[in-house]
Amino acid sequence: MDFKWIINIILLIALHVGLVKLFMKAGRQAWEALIPGYNLFIWLKLIEKPWWWLILLAIPGVNVMMYLIMVFLLIRNFEEENPVKLVAGVVFSFFWLPYMGFSDQYRFMGNDYWKKYERTTAVEWTEAIVFAVVVATIVRTFFFEAFTIPTSSMEKSLLVGDFLFVSKVSYGSKTPNTPLTIPFTHHTMPFTEDVPSYSEWISLPYFRFPGLGDVKNNDIVVFNYPDGDTVALKAQNISYYRLVRNFGWETVNNPNAMNPITGQPFGKVVARPVDKRDNYVKRCIAIPGDILEIKDTQVYINGEKAKNPEMMQFSYDAAFNIPQAPQKLFDKLDITDAERYQMANVNVWRLHLNEKNKNELKTSSLLVELQARTDPKGQYDSDIFPNTPSYSWNKDNYGPITIPEKGVSVSLDTQSIHLYKRIIEVYEGNNLEISGNEIKINGQVSNSYTFQQDYYFMMGDNRHNSADSRFWGFVPHDHIVGKAVFVWLSRSTNRDFPNIRFERVFTFINNDGLSRSYFFHIMIPFLLIWIGWSNRKRFMVRR
Repeated sequence: MDFKWIINIILLIALHVGLVKLFMKAGRQAWEALIPGYNLFIWLKLIEKPWWWLILLAIPGVNVMMYLIMVFLLIRNFEEENPVKLVAGVVFSFFWLPYMGFSDQYRFMGNDYWKKYERTTAVEWTEAIVFAVVVATIVRTFFFEAFTIPTSSMEKSLLVGDFLFVSKVSYGSKTPNTPLTIPFTHHTMPFTEDVPSYSEWISLPYFRFPGLGDVKNNDIVVFNYPDGDTVALKAQNISYYRLVRNFGWETVNNPNAMNPITGQPFGKVVARPVDKRDNYVKRCIAIPGDILEIKDTQVYINGEKAKNPEMMQFSYDAAFNIPQAPQKLFDKLDITDAERYQMANVNVWRLHLNEKNKNELKTSSLLVELQARTDPKGQYDSDIFPNTPSYSWNKDNYGPITIPEKGVSVSLDTQSIHLYKRIIEVYEGNNLEISGNEIKINGQVSNSYTFQQDYYFMMGDNRHNSADSRFWGFVPHDHIVGKAVFVWLSRSTNRDFPNIRFERVFTFINNDGLSRSYFFHIMIPFLLIWIGWSNRKRFMVRR
């Protein structure tokens, strides 16, 4: 048996032993502490809290906070006033409750013991904050969550500095795999690089509630980064598997080793559960069952040209007739993604341009030459999935490839296994062995495999500056987080104060990646007038 499960069993036994003794001290029957569900109902009666708290206790993530609150109230009702002991009791409840149960110094006093104390402002504020944390956790776990765009992979559809609301009900909210987590954190404690903000002592199986619809072609989707199951903490911006391919497993997993290119350490290598992997936002190019192919940068789905995003960008090399950066021209054309490098004693700028600013740039008198950077068909790129010369693909010429669909079987051989190896082993938890021409799945020789869930192919609109499915493969359905639906704030690092992009604030996101919503813009002046009118007395001069 897994060591983790042994510890969990010991802790649960200790907790229930403690509850038995405490229930008996409170005048209840011992058996009431041993019946799952019913013991929580009796516990709520002892601390005089409503029965509907049972609903909150059934919500993963929220139930952890509710348990801690109930432990605190139970300890307090046993005549414990010392704040240090109260905190220690909550943190070490699995040991503290049995200690209280067997100790003669603790008597059950009930809430009446505390009613003699006057409610202070601090107590009221604490209760309000706890309630707000519980409600906010429910909302962000199952309905909506705020995200920000940190990279330019979706430019110019979504911009660096866009703050999004992501709908989790669009595709069905999923219960957290790791409910033991610090509220409002993702995978790392604030102000630290490698201190996890969660514990895997309790791991829940994947479960998703019914959604409002399915993921469709061209939806802008937020998902857990599939390659993020393993991370080198000092190089989190690069796929761990890419680091291993480039530098070797032993080098990357040596915490003292340095990256030969950057001169920085790789750091400790850690594994993360699905819900604690980095959140990525991309466009869903292909859904389960689609046949995808990229020919000279143009995406084809099932043999037909896919609709190109209006603001889709590609990379170009630009040479200008001035030695310095034409920054005013870049600002005028809204070119925010530019990199300078030297080529044949000439300063060249690598620019990421959409069709609009590319055509405008061509009319500039400063431009000497503009050349597209594309990879020709047949040129193998080792960074492109499935990372084998058997498939001589690159980011501009890729496929054809069929997107895996739940319940559909594919034939396996020594070539096709490269496409599905990670699905079989990692995403669907099978034991895969490859020996010569023989493929074994869970010990059985297999020449086919049936997928257990749906998969998707995601790409960024900034096609030459996006780490997406072309580099790390398919996105499993259990990695889908939600649909990007709303920009509530947008801040630019390239603008002087104020750096808010007011034209993007309070705008909805459609599948073209553009935001169109005039309702909120019209309502803002009326809202300000209402606030001013309702507070007019505060601004009146007293006579």
